[in-house]
Amino acid sequence: MCIHQENGDTNNALQFIEDVTSRCNEVQSRVLAEILSQNSEVEYLKRYGLPKGCVDRETFKSKVPVAMYEDLKPDIQRVVNGDFSPILCARPFSQLFSSSGTSGGEPNLIPATDQEIPRRHQQYKVLLPLVSQCFQGLENGKVLSFLFIRDETKTQGGLMAVGCLTSYNKSLYDLGNTPCDPYNNFTGPKEAILCLDNFQSIYTQLLCGFYQRNEVVRVDAHFASTLVVVIHFLRDHYSELCDDISSGTLSTKISDTGLRAHMVEHVVKRPEPELAKLVYNACKGENWEGILKKIWPNIKYLDVIVTGSMAQYIPVLNHYSGGVPIVSLKYTCSEGAFGINLNPLCDPYEVSYTLIPNMAYFEFLPLNTSSSDNEQSLDNEQSSDQLVDLADVKVGHEYELVVTTYDGLYRLRVEDVLSPTGFYNSAPQFKFVRRNNVLLSVHAEKTTESELQNAMEKVYDVLQNFGTIRVVDYTSYADVKTIPGHYVIYCELSTTTSDATTKLGLDDVMEKCCLTIENSMSYVYRYYRVHNPAIGPLEIRVVKKGTFDKMRDFAISRGASLGQYKVPRCVKFIPLLELLNHGVISTHFSPSLPQCSL
Repeated sequence: MCIHQENGDTNNALQFIEDVTSRCNEVQSRVLAEILSQNSEVEYLKRYGLPKGCVDRETFKSKVPVAMYEDLKPDIQRVVNGDFSPILCARPFSQLFSSSGTSGGEPNLIPATDQEIPRRHQQYKVLLPLVSQCFQGLENGKVLSFLFIRDETKTQGGLMAVGCLTSYNKSLYDLGNTPCDPYNNFTGPKEAILCLDNFQSIYTQLLCGFYQRNEVVRVDAHFASTLVVVIHFLRDHYSELCDDISSGTLSTKISDTGLRAHMVEHVVKRPEPELAKLVYNACKGENWEGILKKIWPNIKYLDVIVTGSMAQYIPVLNHYSGGVPIVSLKYTCSEGAFGINLNPLCDPYEVSYTLIPNMAYFEFLPLNTSSSDNEQSLDNEQSSDQLVDLADVKVGHEYELVVTTYDGLYRLRVEDVLSPTGFYNSAPQFKFVRRNNVLLSVHAEKTTESELQNAMEKVYDVLQNFGTIRVVDYTSYADVKTIPGHYVIYCELSTTTSDATTKLGLDDVMEKCCLTIENSMSYVYRYYRVHNPAIGPLEIRVVKKGTFDKMRDFAISRGASLGQYKVPRCVKFIPLLELLNHGVISTHFSPSLPQCSL
């Protein structure tokens, strides 16, 4: 399926990057002026006394406060309820983007005008020509792109609440008879991508990919975790898929009328036993190293986001891909499409994004950090005294991103923590560090997502020594019902040994993992564990196979999209905790105190 033209001339795209990054501060001033001019009459800006027609940056900062989503929620709720007066934005809202909502249980709703999706398409106009410089022949092949949508809900006021990825994916087919884009020539039909049933969608997208295996030059999904889900799906269902290919029929499990009609008419038209044999032989063994390259021999790279908590999937994708480059191209969120990776071939662990100065007005809230772990402040609260402009951030510091957008978000804290790694011309490049609101804390310590992830990577090293056990996935919980409170890590494990053999050594292994995690925690955590015992021994709860699949299915049943879903690294939502605890098969505690010198 060939989708509309999204790439401009390569030279034009590269010239655009040079232009906006060379005039970073100037472009930012123009963007803010445009936003304020467009929205000068909106209620929100009047509420804080911003003079009509004011486009001055300093006046804007002095009048309009920095806001959390909860501060905007009453105004957004008015939009949800059908108040279409210019509360936040002069242009009418056409839809509401819902976040994945996987950490706290409930999604945020971000109002969007009909200009937001075309603005997100602009990101791809720059990205695809950029990548084509690194990989030759992309325009001559096809993309095995695993795209998904989720169900939409109509609000009381008549607007549709939809995931931003769902809105974007649907928009690929809503732009009419526009020129074909050689960089987005998908193997999967729109009927598969627009199917709400994830089983049927994955099954048919894989089937289409098999039939066009020699034409596939790129495999992509939004998050790395989504691609891992697809690979696990292939492991579970390759035999059924091969039966369909061999017989030239389609599984009765594909019941969506439009999807089935398309597949029968255009895809599954004749038996191809040799293709079925090839796929079956690649999948039947225990060794799946390089499986993607075995089935799709001409893929040049994987296009997935691997920053933040997604970094844990880099080793498994390296294993499955057989060394195919992993490219993490874009920085997007429900609030907007903000950044691109100008060095696509960088180490996936070292991805930095350049925020494009014309996409929004960016400010940065400095976070208090210290240079030494042993000297980390026990009072690590954020400083809101002075926000920093895009052109003025300092390399090596950490900041929370604050955005003002064309669609009526003013100085909104996105809750993403970014750290500048350098500059491209005058525009800074940022490494995504963590989500600022994903924390474990039972006393005065604050453990971030990245700290927990680093600790879990040490666990992977420990398990390598045992060879047969690995972590499938994990999440955490701050249990303050015990005295003192303690951290709980939920882990799903896999092993290639017998259950009896595994059980004999599991206690010792897991206790060692508990202590490894604690020794990897911050000085503050270890201080309160050892010298001022306000934190109890860390606990690992091993859950039975499939528990994290049930977590994903639960989130999807509540409206999350498979393509947008991320495993929450800190669980606070009671139904999710109940689901996890129902799956616990063993518990293990740290056997001794971690190391911590005064």
